[in-house]
Amino acid sequence: MPVPGPLRQTCREFLGIDGEIRYIFPAQARGGGAGFIFVVTDDRISVITTGALSRTRPKSVWGSYPRGTRIGPVETGAGASFLFAGGQFELDDEYVAVVNAADAEIFDRDSLPRDPLPDL
Repeated sequence: MPVPGPLRQTCREFLGIDGEIRYIFPAQARGGGAGFIFVVTDDRISVITTGALSRTRPKSVWGSYPRGTRIGPVETGAGASFLFAGGQFELDDEYVAVVNAADAEIFDRDSLPRDPLPDL
């Protein structure tokens, strides 16, 4: 399920992003608690905390990392989870593909589908 447009816009304004958001997905601290939104652009991975009561209202920037930082791998045994920058996160299964695509774009470009209309 894609992240709703209003949430994308809220994150764009909160972070002051002028360029394109390549990937965006919600996550939460493993075991419950604080919510997070991962925002991936061409040059940064920004992790926004939303607090424990909201998954859509940015409160602060938890961290900002170079785009060359790997987000996954996502473990899918007892729920989807991953370790990033020392934090353990859980995410809904529908966002596992988003994490995998964000990592593949940087670390395994040959695994991505070819552009069917490269001249456009």
